[in-house]
Amino acid sequence: MQKPDVSRRQFATLITSAAAAFHAPKLFSQDPAPAVIKLPPAFHVGEFTKIYDPSTPDQKWYINDHTFIHAKDGTWHLFGITHPEPSKPQEERFFAHATAPHPMGPWTRQEPVMQYDPAAGESLVWAPYVMQHDGLYYMFYCGGNADHGDSYRIHLATSKDLFHWERSPANPLLIDGFNARDPMVLRVGEEWVLYYTANATPEGGNHTVKAVVSKDLLHWEKPREVFRTPSVGTWGGPTESPFVVHHSGKYYLFVCTNRGYSETAAYVSDNAFHWEFADVVGVFPSHAAEIVATPEGKWYVSRAGWHQGGVYLAELNWV
Repeated sequence: MQKPDVSRRQFATLITSAAAAFHAPKLFSQDPAPAVIKLPPAFHVGEFTKIYDPSTPDQKWYINDHTFIHAKDGTWHLFGITHPEPSKPQEERFFAHATAPHPMGPWTRQEPVMQYDPAAGESLVWAPYVMQHDGLYYMFYCGGNADHGDSYRIHLATSKDLFHWERSPANPLLIDGFNARDPMVLRVGEEWVLYYTANATPEGGNHTVKAVVSKDLLHWEKPREVFRTPSVGTWGGPTESPFVVHHSGKYYLFVCTNRGYSETAAYVSDNAFHWEFADVVGVFPSHAAEIVATPEGKWYVSRAGWHQGGVYLAELNWV
């Protein structure tokens, strides 16, 4: 069923009210068809295990879009969107932070990081992605801007220790489409590629994944559409939380479809800049999935979200 387009604030009010009333996430996607695997499965996903609950003794908290990073000293760090239950997306204004000796834990709660900065054009902070390059940690994230209609800014902050962060003077790195957000970065050849969820046009249109390229992680250019779904709309849709993995000569694009809130589909391609909607090679129950590879060669996939009780991991075994 098609839902009418609404403004960002109207939609946030609707989904917050619905989640509070039914104590369960609501369906975002406008794509009515389930993903059908037409190619041989590329991987198997095991049973999910809860690894971290951000709640305190007097308050239940959730973590939504999140990221894992293996620090230089061997410690694992987790950052993510957070807020007390029930969900209030427009009030998600800093990131949860936790540390552990291994992705499976045990995880220790740390002080939150990256309090939103209205002076930097931020009305919220969403969907961090953290990576390390040349001894410096880079956090790409979405910073909302209430004065920019229904678009969002993709911003950058850097850190030397993963506890103290400074915003880049190059911000905003990117403003595109109806609500460009959920950044993820991959090295492809001699360039860095930043993938993000977007729409075909600034007014909405097909839900897509887009990409820009950079030589220095600061200046991004050549925006292009790399994946398009038949679903048309503005907010939400089946291309949230894109994550790209290069494995055995293939590029795998994982996106949160939002069918039933907790579903991720994976698509395969020989090209880091193009995936076809028909080339789906896996579907599994996860919202805001991240793929984690350990130095020992183990692979995991995560899930989290509103009313999920924390962050979960499952083993991912490539076929």
